[in-house]
Amino acid sequence: MMMEKNASFEDFFILLGFSNWPHLEVLLFVVILIFYLITLIGNLFIIILSHLDSHLHTPMYFFLSNLSFLDLCYTTSSIPHLLVNLWGLEKTISYAGCVAQLYFVLALGTAECVLLVVMSYDRYAAVCRPLHYTVLMHPRFCHLLAAASWVSGFTTSALHSSFTFWIPLCGHRLVDHFFCEVPALLRLSCVDTHANELTLMVMSSIFVLIPLILILTSYGAITWTVLSMQSTTGLQKVFGTCGAHLVVVSLFFIPIMCIYLQPPSENSPNQGKFIALFYTVVTPSLNPLIYTLRNKDVRGAVKRLMGWEWGI
Repeated sequence: MMMEKNASFEDFFILLGFSNWPHLEVLLFVVILIFYLITLIGNLFIIILSHLDSHLHTPMYFFLSNLSFLDLCYTTSSIPHLLVNLWGLEKTISYAGCVAQLYFVLALGTAECVLLVVMSYDRYAAVCRPLHYTVLMHPRFCHLLAAASWVSGFTTSALHSSFTFWIPLCGHRLVDHFFCEVPALLRLSCVDTHANELTLMVMSSIFVLIPLILILTSYGAITWTVLSMQSTTGLQKVFGTCGAHLVVVSLFFIPIMCIYLQPPSENSPNQGKFIALFYTVVTPSLNPLIYTLRNKDVRGAVKRLMGWEWGI
């Protein structure tokens, strides 16, 4: 068994991806490439704008910049390789590449779950505790919260990735997915994987269900506070900002729950591919649009930046 495991370090996997639908591969290549370019441009736009405009040097935009950087890394960990596989005939990935891909996908996905909780707490503090907001969201504390999101993601992924690749694969190489994902890899094993499936569900509950409950609790408190407001303008601003965050949360958490909160043996591989395609390609491209559309702060920052560029 150990010899089989050690030999696999010089081995490779074949990512079947969407090879069951060869007539769709060119179309998928074009669509995914467009979404990937939108993701790159949109998220880079938020990061650069938040850095250049001093009016956006607030906790909300600091966390939004972190989210944008996370989305850039998250999509880049799997999408470029998917595009190469869709365009070419070979659909292989080295063992080391598969390990690295799984590690970064899990790390960045987990970090995003935690970061979305942090962002909901920031909105809770801004709406429900406005007089104490500057104290609660001190810059040093904001940096600690962001760091905690990243560290929790990469630490958890190190443990989970190791546990996943410890199981013997017995020479199986055909991964029925477009990237190295835990449920797809567990299907390759020739031993009982119930312990791995249980670990996957427990970790998913900790980093998906608990964050989702905390986010909904924060927005429950925000809704209660907003309904007691007298100012119509204040209501519109709060609902605009918080509504955008809730849309992002829904687009991220719902597909992930469909994949990770049920045993891999009960997952339909084909259905899982398209759900994964949604949260790895579509969601990161929509986040910048959701947060910046009808956002007066961003529009004002763009006008100030353009005015400064042209010397107006």
